[in-house]
Amino acid sequence: MVYTLLSEARAAGKKMLAVLIDPDKARRENLQQLADYANAGQVDLFLWGGSLVNAPQAEYYLKLLKSSLEATPVVLFPGSVYQLDGQADALLLLSLISGRNPELLIGKHVQVAGRIKLLDIETIPTGYLLVDGGRPTSVSYMSNTTPIPADKPPIAAATALAGAQLGLKLIYMDAGSGAQQPIPPTMIHAVRQEVDLPLVVGGGIRTAARAALALEAGADMIVVGNGLEKDNKWLPELADAVRAATTIDPKLKAAGTGVHDL
Repeated sequence: MVYTLLSEARAAGKKMLAVLIDPDKARRENLQQLADYANAGQVDLFLWGGSLVNAPQAEYYLKLLKSSLEATPVVLFPGSVYQLDGQADALLLLSLISGRNPELLIGKHVQVAGRIKLLDIETIPTGYLLVDGGRPTSVSYMSNTTPIPADKPPIAAATALAGAQLGLKLIYMDAGSGAQQPIPPTMIHAVRQEVDLPLVVGGGIRTAARAALALEAGADMIVVGNGLEKDNKWLPELADAVRAATTIDPKLKAAGTGVHDL
């Protein structure tokens, strides 16, 4: 179960790296390279989805990725109801709690509830917070919502807390694809202080240093997409930064066992 994987990693202090793949931009050779990195232990999870997904071969590329992986899970990160695919291991059921568009809070979910049930894949209720990354993004345009201002950590924290109180199981903070700036560490820290849920952060993370800052501020998993589409050769450096940010659970430390030994 993917959610169990995320929860246990958080409990053990293990930081994680996810790679977001937009099916519209997928290429056979790039997918194979990313799968090789994952099989070498440098990617913990793949997210699959985008704002549009017009590529007719999206289903084929997902099958190709799955067939190339030894154990790394692939989780749907759908930008629309048309991106559901039973080949995936799990689905982030996103509720855009930072916006005020009722269709993305509950409306679209009602339309596809029956289909999701038929897919019979793990569903993870996710509070999705869109944060201003310095420029309009595909997510803000397609969702018709206003991102949370980057200099308003209390708003993000209160929004995440409300999501947790509503029973959501995961918080995903996103500056959007192509963001000029990542989410400020102060905002990540504010959310971390309010919720005891797996916290995922993405958007604008294009260097290992930015990844380290997000993880130090409280993110359990960082997501990189755009930064790897043209050049994924820096992924090992990014993976090293994620591993370096991993802490040791006090119980494991007392027993002389490290996270990497699990």
